[in-house]
Amino acid sequence: MNKPVDAKPASSSKSSSNLPKSGSDDPLYLQLARTLKNEIVSGKYPVGSLLPTEDNLCERFSVSRYTVREALRILRDDGLVSSRRGAGTLVIPPSSNASDIHQVMSINDLVAFASDTHFVINPITMIKIDDKQSGRTGLPLNSEWLQVSGYRHGRESSTPVCWTEYYINRDFAAVGRLLQRQSGPIFPLIEDMFGLKIAEVQQQISAALITAELAEVLKVEAGSPALIVRRTYKTSDDKVAQVTINVHPASRYQHSMTMRRVKA
Repeated sequence: MNKPVDAKPASSSKSSSNLPKSGSDDPLYLQLARTLKNEIVSGKYPVGSLLPTEDNLCERFSVSRYTVREALRILRDDGLVSSRRGAGTLVIPPSSNASDIHQVMSINDLVAFASDTHFVINPITMIKIDDKQSGRTGLPLNSEWLQVSGYRHGRESSTPVCWTEYYINRDFAAVGRLLQRQSGPIFPLIEDMFGLKIAEVQQQISAALITAELAEVLKVEAGSPALIVRRTYKTSDDKVAQVTINVHPASRYQHSMTMRRVKA
């Protein structure tokens, strides 16, 4: 009887993977997590970028979907990425327990920041913008907006990170029904509910002193310095969908940016 052409035992999934040869006996998902972490740290996937899809990673490394999901779980646990259903796996800035550190490079980074905090909401009301609010928000006098206010604190700490006020365009006010169950940012909800995209976020940072009312909420001294961060979210047709005002105690806030020269 003729012998089979290939009498070798079937190769294991480990030996057939396309992961870099490291001589390690670690499970495939650990090897994959290490490889992706190195690519993130080296800048192949910078902050604000998306990792390839699960299918693409399975194909690239010749591994199972289980292996990919376990590797991504490790990256999430290490604070390197965040995942949101339907939006993929986003590379996020490093977190800090000591202060609110921003390294905002894209609109996606705003998702990462808000997803890393918990929002404690005060009552939600529909208001008409008065003189004072118009000056603070840049919104038209007497226009109607859904006002949502409260404070954010870190997942691991009850100390408030900032006081936040949302002013949501009345055309999108129906999103208010979902906010009591929402811990992350609000603008992705508006995008999902109304089938639009936020194309631009304008940011303005100014200095102020914390009022006695906010000092109690933020657990700082009245009259201590604060930074006011106002963001105006616009759709592709230049419509203002949302304005947010964040009041940060200066001792808990640091803003950093990376600027690169663009080739002409």
